[in-house]
Amino acid sequence: MKKLKFHFRKLTNIRQQLYTIYFAALFLPIMIIGIFLLMNTYTLLANYHRDLLESDNLRVKNVLFEITTQVYNISENLIFDENIKEILSTDYEQRTNLIQKAGNLTVVDNNAQNHAEIEGIEIYTDNPTFTDYKQFYKADEDIQKSDWYQKAISQSSVFWISMTTTDKYGNEYWNLSLVRRIPLTDAEYNAVLVIKISDNYLRTRINSQEYAAMVSVNEGEVFFNSDRSQYGIKQKVSIDYDENYYQYTGTKKINGVTYFVDVSTLNLYQSDSRLYICTMNDQGYVSIKRILTICVLILAVAILIPGIIIHYFTEYFTSRVLILRKAMHQASNEDYDIRSFIQGEDEISEAFSDLEIMIQNIKKKDADMYEAQINKAELLNEQQVMEFKMLASQINPHFLYNTLETIRMKAFKANDREVARAIKLLGKSMRYVLENTGTSFTTLSKELEHIKVYLDIQKLRFTDKFDSEIEVMEDIDPGKLLILPLLLQPVVENAILHGLEEKEKGGLIHILVRKQLEEEELLCIEVSDNGNGMTEEALAFLQSTIEEKDISRNKSIGLYNINQRIKLTYGQKYGVKIFSNIEEGTRVSLFIPINRMKETAVVTANEG
Repeated sequence: MKKLKFHFRKLTNIRQQLYTIYFAALFLPIMIIGIFLLMNTYTLLANYHRDLLESDNLRVKNVLFEITTQVYNISENLIFDENIKEILSTDYEQRTNLIQKAGNLTVVDNNAQNHAEIEGIEIYTDNPTFTDYKQFYKADEDIQKSDWYQKAISQSSVFWISMTTTDKYGNEYWNLSLVRRIPLTDAEYNAVLVIKISDNYLRTRINSQEYAAMVSVNEGEVFFNSDRSQYGIKQKVSIDYDENYYQYTGTKKINGVTYFVDVSTLNLYQSDSRLYICTMNDQGYVSIKRILTICVLILAVAILIPGIIIHYFTEYFTSRVLILRKAMHQASNEDYDIRSFIQGEDEISEAFSDLEIMIQNIKKKDADMYEAQINKAELLNEQQVMEFKMLASQINPHFLYNTLETIRMKAFKANDREVARAIKLLGKSMRYVLENTGTSFTTLSKELEHIKVYLDIQKLRFTDKFDSEIEVMEDIDPGKLLILPLLLQPVVENAILHGLEEKEKGGLIHILVRKQLEEEELLCIEVSDNGNGMTEEALAFLQSTIEEKDISRNKSIGLYNINQRIKLTYGQKYGVKIFSNIEEGTRVSLFIPINRMKETAVVTANEG
């Protein structure tokens, strides 16, 4: 027996020695060398792609600098042209005089036709005798109010902006445009020169098969993109516009795709405007990843194949003993889920069989003990539930009212009338809610009285934020009409929290109860606020949310429930309607058939 134990221990030591040799002599060296090679390969490939991307970014920058400088030089020639100044400074009694003067001018046409980079040259003036002719345009009220026109006439320096134009088919075009004032020393009029750079010319000069380019001016939207559908968006890479010259080279993850990105700044010639040029490549990272994946697979094969051989060689000697040891270790830790199995008819297999029989006996005793504990716990739980129900049934709502009244009197005696009044209002509100919980109807007068109490509580909370008015028309007797209880409070709460959300003070909640005659006589309860109101789109969306149930929605639940209660009680054609206009506030109207309210009142009185 001692010899057998020594033999098993020796096999275990051999197993440990084999795995130790494998780890120290093969696995660890290959892993260290492999990680170093992977990191070095990634660095080399990343630097290679960054260098290529920087070169392309520099190419785009040089193209843009060349084009913008050429356009600036053209603008210099135009703004100091005396013929242009004379045309802009002259008062015209007839359009033919303007046509005669401007028709003889060729300098603008020649510049527009001889430079492929120019899409158009436009000259705007506020000369009231002017009419549109060729490149000359009269600046209408919209143009004169535009930011670029106001900026141009207020400064003498050049600036660049991105302009959009829409053709008659609805297609939108983006152009990088130079804008500058034309000085008219002999006239009181203003004139502004606009030179638009051709987007197609930029696309011909800038586009690359491998790299995408995005260009924006100052903090504005992208006016050039290799993908036309991306015009008008913000730069996909964060840019610090406060830096005089922003530069970034690295990787960015955009919409789940990793890009190599290079961002640079081009300070335009004789202008304080800046172009932000972003070039991107999404294939570089994919290429690097593919190469690194191949390297990792080679390393994995170099590690796994020797490991598999050593593993099976070692298990050949020790597997049966280790299975028994593992099973006994599980049993010693009270883990009786033994899934292993030892084949054969020798002492090891017999010992394993005896272990399984012992485990089955232990599991049977544990099951019996666990069942007894469960029965005991269930009995105790039932006893606690019964005790809780007995205690809960002894709580009387009057205890809450009496407690609140006691607190109110103490506050009153302490000369804290505001707290005393708040507690009194809270007690009234609680009494109304508890009394109407589970009831079908209450009188309109009681419901309005509850709303008055609720508004008083909210005024304590919001102080001077709003005032309230409750107006009941003379032809309505609220004491003779029955209404669903707790119907108005969510509407009033919505008006205060959402309708008057932007108001610090001066808010007004107006509740009007009136009759409305359509196909039948209706009771109309209107809850209005003087808040900011809603757009037509927001109003349509809100009306749809109170008509259709959406379990994922966490807003407008109160209005939806009110609408459904009215429809289920009185019919589908009644319910809640919302009216709102921007800066005019919001009005929520509840429509209920008066004849049904009177019938309900008669039935309730007879039952009473």
